[in-house]
Amino acid sequence: MRLLLMSDTHLPKRAREIPAPLLAELPRADVVVHAGDWVDTATLDLLESRSHRLLGVYGNNDGPGLRARLPEVARADLDGLRLGVIHETGAAQGRDQRCAERFPDLDVLVFGHSHIPWDTTAATGLRLLNPGSPTDRRRQPHCTYMTATVTAGRLADVVLHRLPPRVPR
Repeated sequence: MRLLLMSDTHLPKRAREIPAPLLAELPRADVVVHAGDWVDTATLDLLESRSHRLLGVYGNNDGPGLRARLPEVARADLDGLRLGVIHETGAAQGRDQRCAERFPDLDVLVFGHSHIPWDTTAATGLRLLNPGSPTDRRRQPHCTYMTATVTAGRLADVVLHRLPPRVPR
């Protein structure tokens, strides 16, 4: 099972559209995960229409329309892997322990908010992944997203992908 992970698209505020290389990944993914801060419902509509399966949550910049359609926390069993999605996890310091205590029933937690890619494993075994942002790099050198695979309840092949610089508006 192939996963495509993204967060913090902030469309059309930070960019006009999802970058073409990321759109090209959609049909290859069995599950698309978006960890919040969509900003517009058109992005949700697009991902719903082009994804085999979409697992998403709302973020702090998402208004009533998105909050009506998306949960704050999403969970799914993916071939035996217990995956969760949330937008905010708080400060980087203590994140692993804090999330492990809050989500003891998960194997993987995908989150966003910071726009900073993150890949760690808590002492309990909980894997924490932040794919960064494909449209708003903020203090990062590149816009990013992640891909991964799930086989027999195990996460593998986690790759952080850098996107080419976009042309300013």
